Amino acid sequence: MSGSSPAVQQPLLRPYDLGDLWLRNRVVMAPMTRARAENRDLAPMPMHAEYYRQRAGAGLIVSEGTWISPGAIGSVNVPGLYSDEQVAGWTEVTGAVHAERGVIFSQLAHTGASSHPDYHGGHLPVAPSAVNPGGRVFTPAGGFTDTVTPRALTVDEIAEIVEQYRCAAANARRAGFDGVEIHAQRGYLIAQFLNPALNLRTDTYGGSAENRARFLFEILEAVTGVWGPHRVGVKFAPYQEIGSTTGVAPELLTGHEHVAERLNDHPLAYLHLMMTRRPNELVTPDQRRASLVRFRPRYRGTLVANAGMDQESGNLVITEGLADLVSFAQLFIANPDLPTRFERGHPLAVADRETFYQGGTSGYADYPAYAGESESQPVGSVR
Repeated sequence: MSGSSPAVQQPLLRPYDLGDLWLRNRVVMAPMTRARAENRDLAPMPMHAEYYRQRAGAGLIVSEGTWISPGAIGSVNVPGLYSDEQVAGWTEVTGAVHAERGVIFSQLAHTGASSHPDYHGGHLPVAPSAVNPGGRVFTPAGGFTDTVTPRALTVDEIAEIVEQYRCAAANARRAGFDGVEIHAQRGYLIAQFLNPALNLRTDTYGGSAENRARFLFEILEAVTGVWGPHRVGVKFAPYQEIGSTTGVAPELLTGHEHVAERLNDHPLAYLHLMMTRRPNELVTPDQRRASLVRFRPRYRGTLVANAGMDQESGNLVITEGLADLVSFAQLFIANPDLPTRFERGHPLAVADRETFYQGGTSGYADYPAYAGESESQPVGSVR
């Protein structure tokens, strides 16, 4: 494409029609816990608004995971969406993003068994079954602590949690978000229901792939009832390994294939596919291709590719039709102007991992745009 601008040449920088939302580019800011809600209310603070405002050049921002209720909590200083104080804090965030003509979704989360009694007044965390997921969880009193065997939810309690998702979705609308993403990944509660190693139920929420997915689809019905079509996304991680295992159970993969195919019956905004097998791992090009080749034919809507992507691989998967959008996590921490850097070929800054979760402003909203960069940004709009 001789004579064309870099933006035209790069698929990542082309606009995208997301139903009734128009995205300025195909660069998605992935949800990232940053542990900055350092107040009793677990509400976003002014620095949250500035942090997200700086990154509003993304085609779509997905917020850090937000707790749907006090019972959903499983880590420190992560904001929620179940109180008026939290709604007020998030309203400031969405207002700042919209002032830059950005688009932002809220990710709704429940930790389930990956929490700890320290977060629940000494009571056990809840799960589909009384199975310890393994691993460690950070608590304010004890630091990194082994997970415990959770308490299995009753059917009535499952219905209560579905209602909590509905209420959190309504609060997201009150706060001015453009949509919501359902967190069904990384060993949190929905992922625990989907996993045959953690879900040993013999009722309508366990046993078959269809039953294990029932909880997710009940949540999806509740949330889309609030938002309507094309404003709800789902993020899942089909390749997540459990505890000390060294492979992905075939039943886990086929269960996620079932979910992907059933999602075609729902007018979603997108399916967000996390491809990593373990936290903080690098996904090889072969693993990435295998993941996308497996799920792209099964889900006919907008597919977002996630995990270890860079500019080159992001452009490639879009060019090959394996994904429609690409989400970036760590690159957005140190590069608030990431799409502009992609467009203009500017070097990428490297984030300081020591500041990811340490709290305070250092390593949060203090990463600058590229020196000498024009303040003007390409604009997007909500239709």
